[in-house]
Amino acid sequence: MEEKNKTSVWKKIRRVALWLFLFQLGYILFCKWINPPITITQFVNFVEGNGFDRDYISYEEMSPNIKLAVMASEDQLFPDHDGFDLKAIKLAIKYNKKHPNKTRGASTLSQQTAKNVFLWQHSGFFRKGLEIYFTFMIELLWSKERILETYLNIAEMGKGVFGIQAASKKYFGKDAKYLTRREAAMIAACLPNPKKFTVVPSSRYVAFRTPRIMIQMDHLQGDPDIDALVK
Repeated sequence: MEEKNKTSVWKKIRRVALWLFLFQLGYILFCKWINPPITITQFVNFVEGNGFDRDYISYEEMSPNIKLAVMASEDQLFPDHDGFDLKAIKLAIKYNKKHPNKTRGASTLSQQTAKNVFLWQHSGFFRKGLEIYFTFMIELLWSKERILETYLNIAEMGKGVFGIQAASKKYFGKDAKYLTRREAAMIAACLPNPKKFTVVPSSRYVAFRTPRIMIQMDHLQGDPDIDALVK
């Protein structure tokens, strides 16, 4: 009798695991074509009273400058890697060992997109494991263009400001399609901590990072893989 009960429990666990797998796979495929209705980060921001300003737009409605700026700022190897920048990860581990009171990340745009769409912000081994899984899945099932489009639509770009259209309207009073190189670099500069680093008026960090991002944009432009995404 006890053996039967154990078998029944394992069958239920396998059934639940199968349904969970099919659900998350279905949601990944859903988000391949349709923007997520809401993310955990967006919901938490709204509940905490930080506001919720968002306006999804298509890839074609985004300025080439902002596409180039976020790659220059966040992930210069984005067109070439499979979701993970192993060299950056090794450098981050080495840096964090030498500076225990500081933390340097090595997340690619793919990892940030996976985290922002499917997970929550706080770290931990369990969440990191899920991030690796979802990053692998979107790299497998989505195009690079879709990953970048989704990132630019859902990333937090100010307190309660999500996506490039909402950010462009708030900071510069224009559609994201018309962002200049400097404006795009200013928004990209706030991404490491958008609640702390303000775009307008520019915080010290944003003012420091903006010209450096613009220099990197100049260096990246002309690379065939970069140019194929910046259109």
